[in-house]
Amino acid sequence: MPQDDARDPLPTFHADLDAAFAELWRLLADGVAHGRSAFHTPSVATLDRTGRPRSRTVVLRQADAATGILRFHCDRRSDKAAEVAAGRHCALHAYDRAAKVQIRIEGSAHVHLDDAVADAAWDGSRPMSRVCYGIAPAPGTAIEAGGGYALPDETEAPPGRPNFAAVLVRAEALDFLYLDRRGHRRAGWRREGEGWQGEWRVP
Repeated sequence: MPQDDARDPLPTFHADLDAAFAELWRLLADGVAHGRSAFHTPSVATLDRTGRPRSRTVVLRQADAATGILRFHCDRRSDKAAEVAAGRHCALHAYDRAAKVQIRIEGSAHVHLDDAVADAAWDGSRPMSRVCYGIAPAPGTAIEAGGGYALPDETEAPPGRPNFAAVLVRAEALDFLYLDRRGHRRAGWRREGEGWQGEWRVP
């Protein structure tokens, strides 16, 4: 083995499918906890009403390995919320250049508005995040100048709550890609009931 490789051993998940599955969820959980993680802000893709794909960045707020549930927040007036509600499917993607890992997730999604899920997500949000949901007019509205919108008075109680939505994604397919000069590794899993069926894949 070259000397460089001896100082840089391959990770366990390079040859262990279960370890790769655990690493995928560890990285997602790290993304929830740490704003500087590349997995904190994945892209989410949906289809618009004409069937055209659309992609945007969201903030990952929950990644539960036990249930396979992920959560992000959005404005209920946004195209994103409407597209998730209409199609009930979405895909997420994130790549960490330092870790050399790409994660892709496909799943069914549900928009929560005025229920316990949305209330708990709102209660767990920071004040500065809450204010963003009180923006007027609605996200995506055409305006005459770049600053032609307004944020609410932060003393409003609660600022932005009427427009807040929590989106839960039930992961149904996972794809994990690790890049290494000694051999890339790719693995995938599909949900079967409450469990997962995994396999190695060609990178």
